[in-house]
Amino acid sequence: MDTATGKDIVIEQRAENEVVRLRAPVVRADAIDTSHIETVQVAASGINVWNPAFDVTPAHLIDAIITEKGVVIKSNGKFSFERLMQTAPSSPLAASSSPPSPFSLSSPHTSGSVFRKKKKRTGDPLTIPFTSTYPLARFFEPFADASLRAFTLPIIILTTTLFKVAVGFGPYSGWQNPPMHGDFEAQRHWMELTSSLKIEEWYFYDLEWWGLDYPPLTAYHSWFIGSLGKVIQPQWFALNTSRGLDDEGLKTFMRMSVIVSELVCYVPAVISFCRIWGRRQNLNRVEQALAFTLILFQPALILIDHGHFQYNSVMLGFSLLCINDLLRDSVYTAAMWFVFALGYKQMALYYALPIFAYLLGYCVFPRRRLHVFMGLASVVIICSGMLLWPFWYAGGVGQILQCGHRIFPFARGLYEDKVANVWCAMNVFFKLRKNLSLPVLQLLSAIATLFSVLPVCTVLFFYPQKKLLPIALSASAWGFFLFSFQVHEKSVLLPLMPMTLLLCGSDRDERAWIGWTNNVAVFSMWPILRRDGLTLQYIAMTGFWNWVGEMYHLPGSILGKTIHLAVYLAMAGWHVGQATIKMHEKYPDFWVVINVEICCAAFGLVWLWCLLKMYKSVRSPI
Repeated sequence: MDTATGKDIVIEQRAENEVVRLRAPVVRADAIDTSHIETVQVAASGINVWNPAFDVTPAHLIDAIITEKGVVIKSNGKFSFERLMQTAPSSPLAASSSPPSPFSLSSPHTSGSVFRKKKKRTGDPLTIPFTSTYPLARFFEPFADASLRAFTLPIIILTTTLFKVAVGFGPYSGWQNPPMHGDFEAQRHWMELTSSLKIEEWYFYDLEWWGLDYPPLTAYHSWFIGSLGKVIQPQWFALNTSRGLDDEGLKTFMRMSVIVSELVCYVPAVISFCRIWGRRQNLNRVEQALAFTLILFQPALILIDHGHFQYNSVMLGFSLLCINDLLRDSVYTAAMWFVFALGYKQMALYYALPIFAYLLGYCVFPRRRLHVFMGLASVVIICSGMLLWPFWYAGGVGQILQCGHRIFPFARGLYEDKVANVWCAMNVFFKLRKNLSLPVLQLLSAIATLFSVLPVCTVLFFYPQKKLLPIALSASAWGFFLFSFQVHEKSVLLPLMPMTLLLCGSDRDERAWIGWTNNVAVFSMWPILRRDGLTLQYIAMTGFWNWVGEMYHLPGSILGKTIHLAVYLAMAGWHVGQATIKMHEKYPDFWVVINVEICCAAFGLVWLWCLLKMYKSVRSPI
């Protein structure tokens, strides 16, 4: 038990003759003569022989050890015999030299050889030492018992849903803010027009009042919710007369539609990912549940979808279903899910290039699979045709062209409002839109975006490895967010999603970067959340997520600590300054611009961190 690794075990060598010689009965013409035993040579004389008395199985190939006292299941890549032996290991080598997983229920602040005694549970195969000061880990202590494990997922889903309902009690985008109101009115209006008009009018009707500018699957989703709402209360979606309606019943209905949509599309995808990825990371079910909970509690998505009001979880759910099927090698269904993601929100293009590169590499390496490539092309064509066919049937090519024109509004400009990307940050020092024409800006952003994702796509094409998918998708989405055309503040949810998924099996250093990035992302959206009246929700959800998962820790390196502390101090100083210093009316956007500069610099560093982590993952044999 004091041996650190299998490499330190001395393997006894048995006699060479056991391998190169055989001793057996002589075969006669009619039978085997068992009374006559002879020895024969079966290998050349002098050949080198390796005849170990036993072998050592690599630890990563073992999932459980069965003994006469019970079963020990691997937890975070390690086995703990503490429950079976009833005594703490005396050797310091009992604790692994590798950093503990933040989702191990042993405390990251204590030595792996110090445990609190627990009473033996009948029928419990887990051997997890519960000593953590980690609040979420302490909450899950009882669920290591096999008799309670069936309640884990329902309790997680119910608890996270209650938090989302609580956030939804607050105001929303455009609440009592005429004349145009906000995103809530945009979503409501799409339900109004899709449930009241013929399909050929959807992308043409009164474009000045929140004209439909999302892909067909959003239109179908809006039609379904609007039609259902009309059954409950027709006035909510009455054509033209319901505009700008601030009704508590309507608000409740719309809030519930977001929750149900998320429960149908996003939550099952996260459950599936935690199981698939958790098995790859040797996490047991309780550790997977910890990761699942923190992912569902991600404050940025909750504040935007359930506070500000949008349906981003539907698109993110389709994208995650695509990732899950790629991890399962179900490439055809993965392609289908991604077409649906693009068909719901065009921002899924942030993931398009790396997914294409991965699938192309999958079709080329290690051998060319033309039939798979043709099958993928067929799936994309068929699924896209299914989404577009009703519009083509109703109005022909003109309908399809109008749909594309509305989905990709290049005439709107380089960016919308103040967003923490490179172009908005640069505009403070060099007025891009005044000094450069729109076509030049479009070309410039296209070139910069392609260069930002080129390393990701190159690696995924030549090394189509499943372990690279989450970090590669995050790196690509950060490149799009920082450099692409027409970026919104809420688009930061796209690079955040795959990065936050890495909480399932991440080490302490990775978790520090994931927590820091999520905190900066929520801070970057503070101006719109404040405008919506969601100050309480902003403080409560960000604070709760950091407390329950201890997401505020700093990375191990001096450079990492310096970067994180500097940005945290800048964020704190910004909040204090905005609350106490009233700027001259000549500079109404001063604090928003400072927010953009801080967050853009931080996001640029996160993008580089993702690229570096992807490079290290390629070189890692695991």
